[in-house]
Formats: sequence, C-alpha cells, structure tokens
Amino acid sequence: MAWETPGAVSGDVAPSQVLAQESANAFMAKVYRWMFAGLALTGVTSYVVASSPTLWEAIAPLFLPLMIGELVMVLAFSWLAPRASTGVAAAMYLAYSLLNGLTFSVLFMVYTASSITAVFAVTAVMFGAMSVYGTVTKKDLSSWGTFLFMGLIGLILASLVNIFLQSPAVSWVASCVGVVIFVGLTAYDTQKLRQMHATSGYASSGALAINGALILYLDFINLMLYLLRLFGRRR
Repeated sequence: MAWETPGAVSGDVAPSQVLAQESANAFMAKVYRWMFAGLALTGVTSYVVASSPTLWEAIAPLFLPLMIGELVMVLAFSWLAPRASTGVAAAMYLAYSLLNGLTFSVLFMVYTASSITAVFAVTAVMFGAMSVYGTVTKKDLSSWGTFLFMGLIGLILASLVNIFLQSPAVSWVASCVGVVIFVGLTAYDTQKLRQMHATSGYASSGALAINGALILYLDFINLMLYLLRLFGRRR
C-alpha cells in the first residue's frame, strides 16, 4: 500500500491555508459589519434631518463648514486609525458617518425618496458583486491601483472645473467615469484589505477592521452618489 503525505492528494488544502482563509473571512466579516453600521447611521441621520424642517433650517447654513469638517475628519481618521485603539477608531468612524448623514440630508431635498431607495439597491448589488469578485479572483488587482488613482485625480479636477463651466455634458461624462472608478475600487480595495490582514500576521486589531470599513464605506457612498446623478429622479 502506498502512503501519501497530507496535501499530496489533488484538491487538498494545507491546514495553515485553511486557518489563514478562515482568519481573513472573519476579518472581512468584521469590516462589513462596521461598514453597514456606518451606512445605516448615515442613512438614518440624513432622513431624520430632511424630515424635520427645524433640523434642516439649523443644518442648511452650516453645509459648507460641515463638508470641510468631513474632509478634515476623513484625513485625520486615515492617519490615526491604524495607531488608535479600537474604541477611539470606532468613535471617529461613527462621528464621521453621523457628520456625513447631516450633509447627505440635502439629497432628500434634491431627489425623490423612491429614486434614492432604488439607486441604493442598485449600488448594493453592484458593490456586492465587485466585492465578491475582489475576494474570489485569483488575479492580482494591484495593477489597477495606479490607473484608478489617476482616474480619480482626473475626476476631481474635472468636477472642480465644471463648477465654473456648469456643463451638463461634462457632468454626465464625469458621473459615468465616477461609476467605473468606484466599481473598480470596490474590487481593488476588497483584495487589498485581505492582503493587509495577511501581512499583519493574521492578528489584525479592531482598529484595522474599522479603517477597512471606512475605505469600503467611501467606495459605496461615492458609487451611490454618481449613480444618483445619472439615474436619480429630481423633485
């Protein structure tokens, strides 16, 4: 009788690989839970503010300072989260999600609630499909990074220029490009987060999971905003 060593049979997976896969799945599950918590907080906050004339009147004059505050918070979070405790990272992430909800309340003033709901559903399907692709593909997506980053820079510049041009054509093209970029980033960031977990020695802190949640949260939010510009029904 011939004896075979473990892993010699085709299709067998080494125990270490199984453990690594289980650890990565547990890490990503934590990332998604935090991401969905942030999306829920943003959605509820924006709806409550938009539904209350008193709250809306109080928030509307602060719209620009709030947007600047969001930018400062997300930059600070990206720098501090990997070094912070889980509690501090969670507080920063939830505060940012709440602040985002205040500014996103304007969407309910511009678009109908039914179109926002429909676009949210479409975004969830597209995000889910690309996140699954980023998880299961054997292709290394790191080569996408430079292309997507350059595309994002170009998109930001085009959007800034269009503030002065006010061109519907530029706005439409920018929205289409934005959808492509954030669809790609969803897959790219999903794979990158799993690689980050692996390089951390499979002992990732809660703060790293929350930082990952912010990355995917931003991918989801931006994808939804560009889809809303293309397909949202205005009031």
